[in-house]
Amino acid sequence: MAARPVGRVALMSIHPEFADAILSGAKTVEFRKHRIADDVTHVVIYVTQPVAAVVGIFEVAGQLTTSPSSLWRTFRSVAGISRHRFFDYFGDRDHGTGIAVRRVYPFATHLSLADSTGVRRPPQSFQYLSADQGARVLLLAGSPTVTSLAKREAR
Repeated sequence: MAARPVGRVALMSIHPEFADAILSGAKTVEFRKHRIADDVTHVVIYVTQPVAAVVGIFEVAGQLTTSPSSLWRTFRSVAGISRHRFFDYFGDRDHGTGIAVRRVYPFATHLSLADSTGVRRPPQSFQYLSADQGARVLLLAGSPTVTSLAKREAR
């Protein structure tokens, strides 16, 4: 199978319980109120307080933006969140986005945000990393596929 090219990399703040579920494979979709750019191929997982660390990366398989009801019907079995909390999160919004997780690359140790990405303050929801920042953090993932792609992109 051919390696997937690296596109834009997003840094995403995720609550500890949801980050743990993504890293374990129990949660294979991340919900957001706003869609990320279509060219994002990787998401850097920053776990919010009390952890406050970068813990891994996931590849984006795709995303679906639709009504919260439709998102719930589509992803409830892999949502990693209760129905009540899901609908509380989206409130009265007409649309939400489910970002499907393809592969997860957990880091062996937690990394500081500044050291791993060069970002000093965590984003409220997410932010895009520069090409240099993205390549730097992808190298830290340690996966041979991600490492070779990141090295190629860094050239």
